Amino acid sequence: MEEPLGRYVRFVEGINEWVGRGTAWLMLGAVLAAFIVVFMRKFLNIGFIWMQDVYVWQHGVAFMLGAGYTLLHGGHVRVDIFYMRGNSRQRAWVNLIGTLVFLAPWLIVVAWTSLPFVALSWRIFEPSTQPGGLPGVFLLKTVILVFTALMALQGSAMAVRSLLVLRGREEFALLTDE
Repeated sequence: MEEPLGRYVRFVEGINEWVGRGTAWLMLGAVLAAFIVVFMRKFLNIGFIWMQDVYVWQHGVAFMLGAGYTLLHGGHVRVDIFYMRGNSRQRAWVNLIGTLVFLAPWLIVVAWTSLPFVALSWRIFEPSTQPGGLPGVFLLKTVILVFTALMALQGSAMAVRSLLVLRGREEFALLTDE
């Protein structure tokens, strides 16, 4: 039976894996929407602002929701001078310190500063600033808070994973570090 911390890590990573894989499909939608917009403009001489909003929003949502997945798979920038030469314990220390010193404070600032911005957008049900644009900008802005939540969850899972490695649980050493 796996201990609660191990179950927590696997649960959070499962969430970000599921969200990341689902979000990847938004990029296909964004490419198709952009193709349709360009085709309609160049060959049919027709354009709709809301269609441009569709692919811009899809790209933004994919980027924001996919950030936790990217962190899970080691895709974010890291200072390799300390990391790549280290063993699993040294890497666990780098991940733990990086999460606590850099990621957590940054996420707190992003969430704290965006909360009033998102709340105001919901209060007025903010539409697009472009005539004919999509009406739900408040929904798009909410993705900022979802982003901070997914990143905070993944950061906490990474910190817990690091603590487990430091306690001798080598099976929790990140495979993507190799």
